[in-house]
Amino acid sequence: MGTSLGPAFDTEALRRAIEGHSATDLLSLYADDAELRIVDRNTQPSHPMVKHGRGEIAEMLDDVYSRDMTHKLEQCVVQGDHVAFSESCEYADGVKVLSTSMMSLRDGKIVDQTLLQAWDE
Repeated sequence: MGTSLGPAFDTEALRRAIEGHSATDLLSLYADDAELRIVDRNTQPSHPMVKHGRGEIAEMLDDVYSRDMTHKLEQCVVQGDHVAFSESCEYADGVKVLSTSMMSLRDGKIVDQTLLQAWDE
């Protein structure tokens, strides 16, 4: 597996965006033509929720970051043009969410992301 010769992915920018509760900052890490797939109990692997492009991703991020909850980047690993990270979240009422993501990069921007999430019920 080779390494990327393009711009490096800024993991601290990812941390600041996630933990700073900033949909705009997080969206800036995505390429215009990015695709995001979400798998959870409601959108299972055979029928994931798919967001195409920054516009659709922005709508989702705006919704998530409008909620009364905290976000924490737990771990992040970058290898060439691939990034994996885990994130923990907690709603004000104590409900917890855990997610993991695998992403592909182009020119230091996210072009493809698969996010798996689970939450307390």
